[in-house]
Amino acid sequence: MNTTQLECFMAVANFLNFSRAAESLRLTQPAVSHQISALEDEMGVRLFHRTSKSVRLTQEGYLFTQYAGEILKLSNLSKARLREAQQAQPLHLGIGCRSASKLQLVQKALKRFRQQEPNLLPILRLIPFDSLENLLEDGEIQMMFCYQEAVPRKAAYRELGRLPIACMCAQDDPLAAHEQLTLQDLRNAGRIATFRPSVFPPALFHIQSQIISGRMPDQMLFCDNLEVLHTLVSAGFGFAVVADCPQVRQPGLKYIPLPEFEPLSFGAAYLSGAAHPVLRQFLSLLESLLRQGAEA
Repeated sequence: MNTTQLECFMAVANFLNFSRAAESLRLTQPAVSHQISALEDEMGVRLFHRTSKSVRLTQEGYLFTQYAGEILKLSNLSKARLREAQQAQPLHLGIGCRSASKLQLVQKALKRFRQQEPNLLPILRLIPFDSLENLLEDGEIQMMFCYQEAVPRKAAYRELGRLPIACMCAQDDPLAAHEQLTLQDLRNAGRIATFRPSVFPPALFHIQSQIISGRMPDQMLFCDNLEVLHTLVSAGFGFAVVADCPQVRQPGLKYIPLPEFEPLSFGAAYLSGAAHPVLRQFLSLLESLLRQGAEA
């Protein structure tokens, strides 16, 4: 027994005419007759009295209309519920960040994106770079923020913006009085908060290395991550050299341009061929946010 047989049975029972039943089902009359005959063979009873002039239900046919209707109703209900469940299934988007500051950018983008994709269910991972690369390769996240010169192996890259190099310092730091600075200015400045090579791309680490060259240890603050660096700079213990992203600037700090250095390409890494429509929409939104921040 299948739903096609039951639909044919209910249509013939309703019209008491094979031609009209076939027309309503968009089937041929022989196809409907075949389905009814197969159903009767399976049930072991005659469901219709058929003559050349009329069709009418047998006693067993009347009885079966109740059961056939309930079976079809349950079948249609189950299909509808499954479609609803499929439509309501959340769209997962795994996003990898190496620092909490990038979460500010993600938060702004997700707030807008949620209006476009109500079923979106973001998965945020805030962990070290190497671990993020593994998660990306395993497919546990769909994208991660990175600089172009540090794109993971096997990953594609999309530039979201170009970030200028800047000196970050507290508002009361002597450097804060400048509108722009040079490498020589920073060499002669006070204490610098530094980071390990794997935290930032080679270009930034190279600039940092030129500044700390020849300095005494007490003129350097070594930081394991950006959160520590931001904390020490905010407290006035020194300055730092960073890629300036206006959308994720820390409150209470000043960002002074270093125009002698080229901006860095900042963007997202994702597996080649894995850029599904939701990810592409989200990357476009991120790009728009960074562009607005650069123009502000």
